[in-house]
Amino acid sequence: MSDVNARTLDKLFDQVPVPEGYKGEIVEGAIYIAPHLDIHWETTLAILRTLTARFGDGVQLFSDVRIDFPGHLNGFAPDVAKLRDGSEADAEGRWHHQDVEFIAEVVDPHRAKNDYGPKRTAYALAEIPAYLIADPYQGKCHLFTQPKDGEYVIETSVGFGADVDMTGTVLGLTLKTDEFPRDCHLGALLTSTKLELLRSAHDHTAAHPVLPSAARRPAHRLLDGRRPP
Repeated sequence: MSDVNARTLDKLFDQVPVPEGYKGEIVEGAIYIAPHLDIHWETTLAILRTLTARFGDGVQLFSDVRIDFPGHLNGFAPDVAKLRDGSEADAEGRWHHQDVEFIAEVVDPHRAKNDYGPKRTAYALAEIPAYLIADPYQGKCHLFTQPKDGEYVIETSVGFGADVDMTGTVLGLTLKTDEFPRDCHLGALLTSTKLELLRSAHDHTAAHPVLPSAARRPAHRLLDGRRPP
């Protein structure tokens, strides 16, 4: 992350008010602001509890804390980020993506394309060893490992109710998903969209599928005030 990108992101975050109960991120220069959902937080909390039980109270875990990632103006606030022991923020209070060992994102209908597309690419470019997508609308977890040249070499998909085996990763644990909540109503609307996103995530030139109207919200805009296509 260049100093120019970091300073530009600082200014943008200062200029954009994020209401209480909402999450704000900048993904490839587009500002996304969307409400937190109960189903989203329940899943996030379950992952945080698993990591705390494995590594203890002193583990460096963050949720919705800004970390800048490779690419053009990527200021993310991952749902779960685990940093290696001894990690320290810089003089400006920024955390380094080079210290991140694990990322988990819980899909919601406002930002689904980001989790499967540009954020997945940015995490691979940053060589995050393990990236987990928990999707309550599919009822599945997708674990991505072995980053190489901006892509993850291995993808493992597991339905909610089965264990996610991460014993071969830096985490060295098994994540139980039997109590992960689902949203079956929106799941039926979003499944076809997610499958297409998985197929096209590696190609930034591919057009992003449009979410069904029931799942869209006016929660994001480009830096010049236009909505993303």
